[in-house]
Amino acid sequence: MSGSYDEFAVADDTMDSFWEVGNYKRAVKRVDDGHRLCNDLMGCLQERAKIEKAYGDQLTAWSKRWRQLIEKGPQYGSVERAWLAVMTEAEKVSELHQDVKNNLMNEDVEKVKNWQKEAYHKQMIGGFKEAKEADEGFKKAQKPWAKKLKEMEAAKKSYHMACKEEKLAAAREANGKTEASVTADQQKKLHEKVDKCKQDAQKAKEKYEKSLEELNKCTPQYMESMEQVFDQCQQHEIRRLTFLKEALLDIKRHLNLTENQSYSTIYRELERTILSSNTQEDLKWFSNNHGPGMHMNWPAFEEYNPDQAAAPPKKKKPDGAPPTPSTDHVAPPGDRSSVSSYEKNQAYSTEWSDDEQPATHSGNENGGNGNSFEEDSSTGKAVRVRALYDYEGQEQDELTFKAGEELTKTEDEDEQGWCRGRLDSGREGLYPANYVEPI
Repeated sequence: MSGSYDEFAVADDTMDSFWEVGNYKRAVKRVDDGHRLCNDLMGCLQERAKIEKAYGDQLTAWSKRWRQLIEKGPQYGSVERAWLAVMTEAEKVSELHQDVKNNLMNEDVEKVKNWQKEAYHKQMIGGFKEAKEADEGFKKAQKPWAKKLKEMEAAKKSYHMACKEEKLAAAREANGKTEASVTADQQKKLHEKVDKCKQDAQKAKEKYEKSLEELNKCTPQYMESMEQVFDQCQQHEIRRLTFLKEALLDIKRHLNLTENQSYSTIYRELERTILSSNTQEDLKWFSNNHGPGMHMNWPAFEEYNPDQAAAPPKKKKPDGAPPTPSTDHVAPPGDRSSVSSYEKNQAYSTEWSDDEQPATHSGNENGGNGNSFEEDSSTGKAVRVRALYDYEGQEQDELTFKAGEELTKTEDEDEQGWCRGRLDSGREGLYPANYVEPI
């Protein structure tokens, strides 16, 4: 009989099972975790939206800066337009990334926020209604079985204690038989004690077996009730996981610009613009505007006309008397898509002699530092002026304008009475200082 109680013991090395009393708390906690994960997802999307906005802003700033540098630089013609198309690409891509940011914030974050509000109902005194309902459901399902389990544990303990007493009594009886000092009467009492312990152990065993049987009878109903409550928790989690999958697919759609038709169009247009650049047309344009193809006012005999205002010569100062306005019709200057940095930043004289050597320009006008497209910082402060008279440029580096036309003076008057300015059309050149007045 001794030692047989072990077969009824519940194994001590069982896993931390859901079925054990109180272990349903992990299923209840999942409700709180789901609400927190919604907050985490919204925070994740908000951070990504900031990244998209910052990238778009950087693309725009980069495009604006380099567009100005290219337009003011020496590149010209169709290749210039192809280069500028890269800036256009950046501007359009920037717009798409701003759209990504707006979609993440206005659609995805709002969608998660609204679903969270509908799925989790905050109670007045802490916690969520869904978690409370699950906790109460598990407690109700577990209560009868937990009561029976407690009774069985008490019966098991009593049985084990009775078995222990039986072993001790048997050991004392065995020792009494080997000791001469133990009288026959004492040995009889030790034997009676062993018999009584055996009877007590048997009764405790029967009680333990009965309580275990009652617990086992209660177990199927306990499992069914617990599974019903757990299934309700599972249904709520199914809704959360399904929603999360759909939300992530929407996020992927907003992030994946390759699925956006506008994104593909940007690069088709960029490629088309680059391929449309024509080397021969660019060379022809440069020849006509800066080479042998340019128009030249070859020297011709002119009669003296005292009524015609003469522009100040470039080799001597103009007269102090105000000029007489010209009534000649002035043709507008030839158009071009880009003005070279030489024309914008250097004042050239078309007159030369054997004593005057043309200025040489190194390939790097900034001493090897900085961007070669940067404007010369030595020019004076720009000032708006208005033409007092018509003036027709006589040379390629001179401006042509009408009386009343406004332009920008970019350099102050030099010793010979000439200023450098820029028309609103973007053309830059020289003009006589006494033909304009400040606005």
